[in-house]
Amino acid sequence: MLIDTHTYIGHWGFRPLPWRSTDGLLRAMDEHGIDQAWVASASAILYRNTHAGNEELHAEVRHHRDRLTPFAVINPTYADWEHDLAVCQEEFGCRGVRLFPPYHRYALADAACRELVAAASARGMVISVPHWVEDDRERSWLLTQPGIVPVEDMAELARAFPDSRFVFHSGLGFSSTALGEKGGVQADYGLDIARLTVFVREELPTLLAWLGPERLIFGSGMPFTSVDVPLFKLEVLDVPAEAQEDIRWRNAERLLAGSG
Repeated sequence: MLIDTHTYIGHWGFRPLPWRSTDGLLRAMDEHGIDQAWVASASAILYRNTHAGNEELHAEVRHHRDRLTPFAVINPTYADWEHDLAVCQEEFGCRGVRLFPPYHRYALADAACRELVAAASARGMVISVPHWVEDDRERSWLLTQPGIVPVEDMAELARAFPDSRFVFHSGLGFSSTALGEKGGVQADYGLDIARLTVFVREELPTLLAWLGPERLIFGSGMPFTSVDVPLFKLEVLDVPAEAQEDIRWRNAERLLAGSG
């Protein structure tokens, strides 16, 4: 069993993605042995009204809920986001919210973001925060702000909501924050392995040693990035079979349990 906690469908404003539809994502999952995926709208990241992307996502995945779990993209600085959140959970069946602070011009510490996290958590939804969507070196010149969410801000957000569930994607440097300390954050959370280093700096082995396998999850970021890299990291991890299964799917399933 393998669950990918970080995928997208939809369009991107600055380059063609390898696929844009559910069919394309499902083919990619089949090719790489991925059984289930948590998916959000790539289009919603750049739409002025993110909810239009959520509507498109719902239309795409509603007949594939056995394999695809929708996550809503909500912009807490946009008018009437509370209505969008309610529709996404109650009508679309979204199990989590994926946040994009650099694209929507807010910070994780801002009051508007904290209100959204509180509201989504009260609904039992998982809070998903990518460290980045694409490498800043590859971003369009039209995007003038850095596209990275500091991992220190992720740690502070999780500390502020001890009863919430979080997943943090495509990050580096977690080991230098409270997220890398056993008991440093009371909230339930997962760190995806997509960019954690196995060799040289060895952050992934360090987190395994400090936290155990229960905080690590599989995420790829596809189609923005290749799934082959995190799959390779799974292969080279020197951990028992039970720990492999925790990282491959059990931790993700635990985080999702009871949401929505």
